[in-house]
This record gives sequence, C-alpha cells and structure tokens, in this order.
Amino acid sequence: MSVLAYIESTKGIIKKNAFEIVSYSSALAKQLGIELIVLSINVDDNSELSKYGATRIVKVLNPELDNFDAKITGNVIAQVAKDINATHIVISSSVDSKYMAPLLTIDLEAGYLSNVVELPSNLNPFTVKRTSFTNKAFCDASIVSDIKIIGLSSNAFGIIENESTLSEEVYNPSLLQKNITLKSTEKISGKISIADADVVVSGGRGLKGPENWNLVEDLADTLGAATACSKPVSDMGWRPHSEHVGQTGKPVATNLYIAIGISGAIQHLAGINSSKVKVVINNDPEAPFFKAADYGVVGDAFDVVPRLNEKLKAFKAQNS
Repeated sequence: MSVLAYIESTKGIIKKNAFEIVSYSSALAKQLGIELIVLSINVDDNSELSKYGATRIVKVLNPELDNFDAKITGNVIAQVAKDINATHIVISSSVDSKYMAPLLTIDLEAGYLSNVVELPSNLNPFTVKRTSFTNKAFCDASIVSDIKIIGLSSNAFGIIENESTLSEEVYNPSLLQKNITLKSTEKISGKISIADADVVVSGGRGLKGPENWNLVEDLADTLGAATACSKPVSDMGWRPHSEHVGQTGKPVATNLYIAIGISGAIQHLAGINSSKVKVVINNDPEAPFFKAADYGVVGDAFDVVPRLNEKLKAFKAQNS
C-alpha cells in the first residue's frame, strides 16, 4: 500500500502548491505507516521536492501531456495508482484538479473529498476536516471506500521542510485518445498568477477607472503579490476576466488578501473567504466587506494606498 501525491506543473516547472501537497502527503504516509510516492508529469527537475519529504518520484515524460486534459491526466494517475497499489491519492484543490477528480474517482472506484484542511482525525473510518458552505464552515467527513482521493485546500496545511534522499523512475503509461482540441492559450507573462500567490491585491469600482490601476499594481509589486479585481471591473473591461476573483470567478485561498475599493458583494466574499487575512480599504464605512475583513481602513484609496505603499517600501528597505 502507498500514498500517491500528484503534483502540478507548468511548462516543466513545479507549481508552488506542489510543496504543500508533498508536505501533507509525507505526513499522511507517516500517519498511515505506508510509503509515499510522488507522481510528476513532464517536470524538468524534481529535486526540490526532496526538501519536503519526497523519497520516491514516478515521473511521466511525454510531450502529448504538455497541455492539461482532465480525462487523459486522470487516467494516467489511475494507471500509476493501480500499479503501485496506492490506497490514498492526494491532489490539489486547483481548478484543474477539481475538474479531473470526478473522472479519477470513476477510474479507481474511489471516494473523493475536496477542500480538505487537515490530516485525518480518525483512520477507521477515514475522517478529515474540510471546508463547506463556500468556506463559511468546517465539517468532518469520512470516506469508506478502499481507495481514497483527498483534495487539499490551498494554504491549509502549510509547507513543511523534511529533507530526504530522492530516487526517480520513469513510467510510460498508455494514453487515451484526445477528445479536446486546443486552439490557443493566452498567458500573462512576467506576473505572479493568482493560483500561486501568497498575497493578492485586488481592486474594484472604487478606483473609478482603468487609468488608476497603477495603485493596485504598485502595491502588488512592493508585496510580491498577484493582482486581481471584482466582477464589475472585469465586466466593464477595465481588467481581463482572468483576474476576476469571487464565487463566479477564481476562488482564492491566500495568506493575505487586500481589497481596494471593493464593497464586498456576497459572491465576491464567498470566493475569497478561505484567505487567512483579509484587509479592506474603502471610503464607505458601511461597505459589507468590513464585516468580513480582519483589518479595515476607512478612507480614500487614492490617499491611503500610496501612503501604505511608501511605508511598506521603507520597511522593506530597512530590513533588506
């Protein structure tokens, strides 16, 4: 028996969430008393995973898997899981993994729990804590099937260093026929993606127009953060839809979320509720966001944000 951890990558580079997946999977394997095996697909260098407890890597190298296909990727994971007798599979709670998970569940006749935030509290039945009701509550849920798939929520368990010696082996799966044709992709270069960010700086209609977005971008640059926006902003064309966060956009679970000029519609708050610390800057003291925020500043964003940015720059300079 073994724990299989599937890590995600982009253009051969391991995504940040992979380190948390391996950290969690290593602790889970230790708790269960079984081996941890990590699966990577088209990753150039897996060596960094050894810092977080990975001892054995099964790597698949096939250019046909460069572009994510939920059905094909899920089937590859299922083949590996069957060959190594994996009883527990750990994946992320990214959009891709949530899309793939039901297909993987069918292939393995497994049980699946998404948005898991802790190691199991009980092994028989296998019980874990997960978020529910759009991250407004927690619940304990159990899987009773022989094979268990765990979708780990981002920034829930943390990245834990556990230096180990790594061995690698190449696995050659049989690939299903593609039924999706990729025509083109648009990637934003030179920026931190929302999915990989620890900090997100987001703007809303309170910024009054796209010409003022430098307030968001400058603060994000100082913090090493990703930029985002509310739904009305993307609908008006001020920012691309790829930056829209919320229940109907991209959900985020960052360590810090800063909302500038965002009133806090219920759909937006549902999408960012998993973020650990939420800060709002708004000139309306009755804005709903203040009820959900950990910290709030009532004031004009055009006055508050530049002053905040200068203070942060000065703090970084003193501590560099």
